[in-house]
Amino acid sequence: MDTYGAMQTFAKVVELGSFAAAADRAGLARSVVTRQIAFLEEKYGVRLLNRSTRKLSLTDAGRAFYERVRPLLNELAELDLALQAQGSQPTGRLRIAAPVSFGTLHLGPAIADYLLTYPQVVIDLDLNDRVVDLVEDGYDVAVRIGPLTDSSLVARPLAPQPLHVCAAPAYLARHGTPAHPEDLRQHRCLHYSYASGGNDWTFEKDGQTTLVRINPAMRANNGDVLRTAALAGHGVIQQPEFLVGEDLRAGRLVPVLPEYGRPPITMMAVYPHRRLLSPKVRSFVEHLETHFGKQTSPAGGGRNR
Repeated sequence: MDTYGAMQTFAKVVELGSFAAAADRAGLARSVVTRQIAFLEEKYGVRLLNRSTRKLSLTDAGRAFYERVRPLLNELAELDLALQAQGSQPTGRLRIAAPVSFGTLHLGPAIADYLLTYPQVVIDLDLNDRVVDLVEDGYDVAVRIGPLTDSSLVARPLAPQPLHVCAAPAYLARHGTPAHPEDLRQHRCLHYSYASGGNDWTFEKDGQTTLVRINPAMRANNGDVLRTAALAGHGVIQQPEFLVGEDLRAGRLVPVLPEYGRPPITMMAVYPHRRLLSPKVRSFVEHLETHFGKQTSPAGGGRNR
């Protein structure tokens, strides 16, 4: 059995806390993971893990082994990337995380174009609106929309996105049109749960910034759900151009407080900080920059949050 592969599996078991999670991450059967750990224990003549039906823990020998193995695996990974970078084509599995609506409507076509150029890359796409931990969850790259809060990551901006506050004409006919940001406190606001500013909406005019803490009539962790509620006349929404741009142009939604500006947000590709970037990650990020950066509406004017 391959000792290096078994060491990689052991490290994943330790980091993920279970045989099943490590098997899923590596795309292996759980029985294979079990055999690899047993191989290491037999090879070195020590028990590395204490197992029970409810808990998995390191033995003292296992902890010492992990502390020695993890840096070696990191060095070998760096060496592998260095060798790949010497003229090789991007290959292997590329794990990508992205927001649900964006991935469904806009990332799919970008990936399809990428695979035409790099057919040896295998895409593993996870659509989720929560902010994932790239390192802990094992992703190579993520598409994020909004500020970057983790300084250990590298962010490559793809395109800026203006924010729009808007509502359906039917809602404004029933409840009136806000004349000042403070008026929103008396309105039904539809709020994105993962917004970086919490329940505060920011407005700018004549060099002055106004911060309004809204009382959401509805919260959701997906922008498409909020958009549907806004179209049905249930309240005021604040969402990026790529989500509501088509509705504004068609008149299904109308701007609210258009004389006030809002700080734009940025669509970006994010990946863990490494000294050497693998060809598959580098080529994919560069592809996203070309695909979305060249468009006047970075997601083609559609919905993706």
